[in-house]
Amino acid sequence: MDTVAQTQSRDRTAIRPFHVTFPESDLVDLRRRILATRWPEKEPVADFSQGVPLATVQKLAHYWTTKYDWRKVEAKMNSYPQFITEIDGLDIHFLHVRSKHENALPVIVAHGWPGSLVEQLKIIDPLVNPTAHGGTASDAFHVVIPNMPGYGFSGKPTATGWDGPRIARAWAVLMKRLGYTRYVAQGGDWGGLVVDQMGVQAAPELIGIHTNFPRVVPPEVSRAMQSGAPAPAGLSDEERSQFERLKVFFAKGVAYALEMGLRPQTLYGIADSPVGLAAWMLDHDIDSLKMIARSFDGKPEGLTPDDVLDNVTYFWLTNTGVSSGRLYWENKLPFFEPSGVTIPVAVSAFPDELYTAPRSWAEKAYPKLIHYNKLEKGGHFAAWEQPKALVNELRVGFKSLR
Repeated sequence: MDTVAQTQSRDRTAIRPFHVTFPESDLVDLRRRILATRWPEKEPVADFSQGVPLATVQKLAHYWTTKYDWRKVEAKMNSYPQFITEIDGLDIHFLHVRSKHENALPVIVAHGWPGSLVEQLKIIDPLVNPTAHGGTASDAFHVVIPNMPGYGFSGKPTATGWDGPRIARAWAVLMKRLGYTRYVAQGGDWGGLVVDQMGVQAAPELIGIHTNFPRVVPPEVSRAMQSGAPAPAGLSDEERSQFERLKVFFAKGVAYALEMGLRPQTLYGIADSPVGLAAWMLDHDIDSLKMIARSFDGKPEGLTPDDVLDNVTYFWLTNTGVSSGRLYWENKLPFFEPSGVTIPVAVSAFPDELYTAPRSWAEKAYPKLIHYNKLEKGGHFAAWEQPKALVNELRVGFKSLR
């Protein structure tokens, strides 16, 4: 079913305008499926140790069918210029919002899983129009936000090979195609891996990267935490604390990544059940899950119920639950170890991230570290949870490169 209207072009590599318009029948079908959910029994524990609590998902489902309005986020997306262009044989959907300020710095923002360009909608206006958001004209950015292959309206690969390095090359092609001869890149989660790879590939137009998911864990530390071995000798108290934190994640929190890394096609349930998809996407990391659960208890702090359902509904309507997960299967790179970035790097370390990267590790992993800051609040989805903080980090982090 056609869900978009776009101008036609014989040249698939042309930049084609794009507009989101899901038919009402898709939303009616979504609500019907939610109401027809067959629920399991309540978990026999009083914590999150068995996954997303039944009460949380039932509150989510109730809100989804009684209060949630998809058309609001659809209108927000359509308020920005959207495009599609073919890169390396695959359609890539992206937002491209130019600032009115002279000398604005172009930035490409890379999302992760279970994110999408929906995750970055809050940071667009402050980056593009800083004078209306506590900044100065010299803080302005032109903003490009693509959806990764298999995500949102970007194409779903029909052959293997779309891994992080290939996506990094595609993002460099996109920026060049848009005419940018000097730009920066920002990313978290998979986007952190992608911008690291952009830094490794070092296209001449790329002058620096910012990451809120730094890949800085020394290889010997990474091997120990994944194997369950004791911490290597010589770690500082801060380094040891982050080692123990990651060790717990690999022991108890990485199941979603293992499933998608080994058998993504098996997840038919998340293509057939919107509640199944929502639960799968909520269970990314324990701190994010707890925060989301509190938001459905009436205590929003970072992410609201609408924020959560904007992203889940986007995945549902585009049927990208399975296709997005294949990136885990494609990946051959370590999640946390340095990759050899030699261009300038800015790092923002959030306290509720999977780990809070110590400066000592960041300095070793990124020899041209131009900015490091440990934030007081925020977790894995920085642009989504703490947009003001992340915008400020980009302004400060890239200031020396303007």
